[in-house]
Amino acid sequence: MTESEKELEIKSLKKEVSKLRLEANMRKSLSNQLSLQKKVADDSKAEALAKSEELEKISSQLSKYLSPQIHEQIFSGKQSVGLKSYRKKLTIFFSDIVGFTNMSDELESEELTSLLNFYLNEMSKIALKFGGTIDKYMGDGIMIFFGDPESFGIEEDAKKCLEMALEMQSRMNELKDYWGKTFGLKETLKIRVGINTGICTVGNFGSEDRLDYTAMGGAVNLASRLEMLAKPTCINVSEETKLLVGQRFKFKDPQEAQVKGFLRTIKYFEMEQNKNLKSNLTNLEGDGFKLTVDEDKLTQNALEDLKETLSSIECRNFSN
Repeated sequence: MTESEKELEIKSLKKEVSKLRLEANMRKSLSNQLSLQKKVADDSKAEALAKSEELEKISSQLSKYLSPQIHEQIFSGKQSVGLKSYRKKLTIFFSDIVGFTNMSDELESEELTSLLNFYLNEMSKIALKFGGTIDKYMGDGIMIFFGDPESFGIEEDAKKCLEMALEMQSRMNELKDYWGKTFGLKETLKIRVGINTGICTVGNFGSEDRLDYTAMGGAVNLASRLEMLAKPTCINVSEETKLLVGQRFKFKDPQEAQVKGFLRTIKYFEMEQNKNLKSNLTNLEGDGFKLTVDEDKLTQNALEDLKETLSSIECRNFSN
């Protein structure tokens, strides 16, 4: 190999070495860039997770100030937050503790707070069990309605509201000894209830800075008036509500009253509270028949007549 050829080969090798060094530097630089990007991505992911956890924490805290149905509607995007309302048929429930004002004078503020929170917690659990929308707490008073933002159907809404009221009264009866033992009250707590069904205006009311989701109208006012008319441990139900659920529950004879805010005399019914407050009615319905049997009123003669009628129908239609 001549000197000239050696020089050319050396130059070629130097170029190859330089190229390899350049590629190595580029790989190192790229690796550093990828590591930096991965760090940025990890930091962003951690920050997003922290923000998500913070939002969940805030959402959980806010849920305590909203009815669960409304909270779910807002955070799922099903309901926008704004000043709007609409007309809808609701069943409205009002309750309060009889003689609570005088009773509160017996207790220290801490005891009163503890008693009231325990009571409201017990009643709220029952309300949520039956799907009621808790509108507001007013001291010892509670307003709940059925039919918005979710409805089971007008009749089913009314039925669930009455079943809720019955369970609340039943729970209060279970707790009758608790109040004296825990808080030293001379008398046990008793609640009264008013229920009405009617067209209401329901939605968001207030200002752009502060909204309140509630229902209002004459139907709401009547439920409140019926609650005021109720005796301790009693449940007063309007004629409108009774017409929707009358076949499923027992009621006493109708009563009438002239109440504030209504020109006409109001007819209402007090619910029976024996046998878990439900009547022993059996409702059967199918193709070609509809039958309601009241076991409390069914006599042996009537039962024999029913059997004979069914037997006769069977012979006429299914013989041969």
